[in-house]
Amino acid sequence: MTLLGFQGYLGYSAISGQFGIENREDILADIEILQDRSAALQAEIDAYRHRVSLMNPRHLDPDIVTERARALLNMAHADDILVMVNPETGQPISGQFVELIDDELISIIQADSTL
Repeated sequence: MTLLGFQGYLGYSAISGQFGIENREDILADIEILQDRSAALQAEIDAYRHRVSLMNPRHLDPDIVTERARALLNMAHADDILVMVNPETGQPISGQFVELIDDELISIIQADSTL
């Protein structure tokens, strides 16, 4: 009698249990979702590794370093072409060369800290 009850329990677990036949589709769907999430996380990890590799001092591109340094220091090279942009509209200030008053130029530069 006990053996028959144990076999019934095993049969029920094989069909309707947590890892049974009826839950197989749910398990496979969970596996697919987790694989997609794992692929997305791996892509994010690879992107971060690439960004970190760009910071390696042995592999820095001198052009990128000078460009970033000039941008951070608000400096320009003598050969650079500068375009003054109205910070409110994003449009060039003038299509022609017009000499700006020093105070106006300073106020434009102070209005936009990226210049």
